[in-house]
Amino acid sequence: MEAADCIVIGAGPAGLFCAIHAAAPECRVIILEKNARPGAKLLLAGSGQCNITHDGEIRDFLTHYGNHGRFLRTALMSFSNKDLVEFFYERGLGMETEKNGKIFPSTRKSDDVLEILRDECTKRGVSIRYSEPVQDLIRAGDGFRITTENGEYQARTIVLATGGASYQKTGSTGDGYRLAGALDQPVTERAPALTPVIIREYPFADLAGISFENLPFTVWRSGRKAGTWRGDILFTHTGLSGPGILDASRDIRAGDVIRISFAGDLTRETFAGELTGLVQANGPRLVRTIMAGFPVPDRLLKKILLLSGIPDDLTCAHLTAKQRSLLIACCTEFPLTVDRLGDFSIAMATRGGVALDDVNQKTMESKCVPGLFFAGEVLDIDGDTGGYNLQAAFSTGYCAAMGIRAACNQPPNRSA
Repeated sequence: MEAADCIVIGAGPAGLFCAIHAAAPECRVIILEKNARPGAKLLLAGSGQCNITHDGEIRDFLTHYGNHGRFLRTALMSFSNKDLVEFFYERGLGMETEKNGKIFPSTRKSDDVLEILRDECTKRGVSIRYSEPVQDLIRAGDGFRITTENGEYQARTIVLATGGASYQKTGSTGDGYRLAGALDQPVTERAPALTPVIIREYPFADLAGISFENLPFTVWRSGRKAGTWRGDILFTHTGLSGPGILDASRDIRAGDVIRISFAGDLTRETFAGELTGLVQANGPRLVRTIMAGFPVPDRLLKKILLLSGIPDDLTCAHLTAKQRSLLIACCTEFPLTVDRLGDFSIAMATRGGVALDDVNQKTMESKCVPGLFFAGEVLDIDGDTGGYNLQAAFSTGYCAAMGIRAACNQPPNRSA
């Protein structure tokens, strides 16, 4: 049985970063990774270009994790986006910031980010054991005993950094939830997040590929408004995607009705007033002609006119009150009923995980099981698109490392 001061389960960004900052001559760290190589999901981030974090003040990040941003406050403040950029810059990898605030490595290669993390593990004496999935994790005296396919380990502290349950081909199959549950650590219900929405009786399949910038939309559940969002929306062959929908997906459920304002910032009342004025002043002109002045793309406008029962040759003088009312509704609050959300095979993140109420937000240590720490997506945390999830992985990994160093009576090491 091999012994270590800390065993990190999972060699993704959270696990690697935690190991780098926890390791010391007096604190031996081993990483157990089920895959044959580390960072499988990291390599897919940003379509392989690795959108590593986001620009701006770190306090503004707190609004990008649904209702769980408050839990992350200490972690994000302890190791911010600026700290992360500096960490890689000091190791020879510069960063570029896009106009939308997304930050990428200057090489645009996830491999370069992963290489630095692996090199730092080597420099710090961290041993990474590949192709060694954990089968069992139990308490043993003041520490833990881990059983893998290849043998047994014992450790004073454990870090679960196994990721969530999305992109399961990368090895993120929910192992951390099973291991946490075996130690009686509370785990919340899991579901896909950052995932497309499949629409029931979807009317826009022939418009797949059309995207809209910064559209407002609301979500209704059982006749009541469940939330209001704004963001980019993309029509797919089966429903809706794009950053706005992906970010909102954590709060969308089957049966919900998504109402989209294709007229942008024009409220229903303003749109109705402007349309009524144009109709009254342009009796002989075609309805589709006067509609061209509104911010609705031509291909979508043709579809909306069709769905509103308005033929191409209908003039304003012959537009009925019912047709006008339906046209206004279609342009300002088009209703789309959710059939289901994209499953874990296409979701970019997981909603749910290790319950935050039972985790110390300053150290990422369990309040139920002393010596058990968490980092990354295994926690009940999912961020918006744009680098927020990777930042959370690095920040929670750093905080867990500081907690482990304290448990091993070692001083903090920000220069690792």
